[in-house]
Amino acid sequence: MTHNTPGRLDWSSGAGAFGLRRVLVRCGGVSRGLGGGGVGGIEVDVFDVKSPKTASLHGLGTHVSDDAALRVLIVEDDPMTAQAHADFVDRVPGFEVAGTCLGGHEAIERFDELAAAGSPVDIVLLDMNLTDSHGLEVAGRLNSRGQDVDIIAITAVRHLQVIRSAISSGITQYLIKPFTFAAFKEKLENQREFRRGLTGSGSLATQASVDNALSALRSVSSTTLPKGLIAETLDAVSAFVRDSAVPVSATEVGQGLDLSRVTVRRYLEHLVSTKQAIKQPRHGTPGRPEYEYRWV
Repeated sequence: MTHNTPGRLDWSSGAGAFGLRRVLVRCGGVSRGLGGGGVGGIEVDVFDVKSPKTASLHGLGTHVSDDAALRVLIVEDDPMTAQAHADFVDRVPGFEVAGTCLGGHEAIERFDELAAAGSPVDIVLLDMNLTDSHGLEVAGRLNSRGQDVDIIAITAVRHLQVIRSAISSGITQYLIKPFTFAAFKEKLENQREFRRGLTGSGSLATQASVDNALSALRSVSSTTLPKGLIAETLDAVSAFVRDSAVPVSATEVGQGLDLSRVTVRRYLEHLVSTKQAIKQPRHGTPGRPEYEYRWV
């Protein structure tokens, strides 16, 4: 559910980074059974000097181990979309849902409760247009707590003024709805690498550690296709693989779309390289080895 708030937004006096977290936690548990939904977000490499992330730049952030799962708080006012985000988080190794909230006030309360209980939130997935508040306001209140938390905006809001405010407020990534699971997964994994890049021994960061951490947040653009690939054909191949209940081979996709096996294979390999599909050998078939593909 998207709510466009009319009027001018002035966040010049706001503090630190904005991180609206919706927690779908009810009575200490995570709500389930809400169906599927879309996803979205913004990607940012700018940090507010007043943001809690400044402490991380000086090596004061929480250590991110390779084994500890990062706890994710979801803030989304549409129950179906919130559940879809929670399901996506569950599919990414190394991350767990700390809770889901359907409003900004609930998100603030839940965030404080989890911190007080010794289970602080690491990442907040924040919608911008909530029924009871704006995401930028929620992000500011979350960052004012001084916790080592990263905020990823997941929203359908495309207004440049909001995006600029999100960037200046310290939101680290911005994912615009609708999006694929692959894009969602990439944002979470990028955030983990960013956090790892700013942890270590000592109280000061090096230029290399800062550059590496910031570069981890930058996704490889998928807007430009490799030479020879056509967007319409890629969409058709993607839909065929995604809608198939079982892994499919290049031959099977070609027969279904009336395309040559060689052509289809180029598109399938592109899906694999962009982490949208998984390639694996098909065993038990006569003749030369054949590969099959399944949607991530």
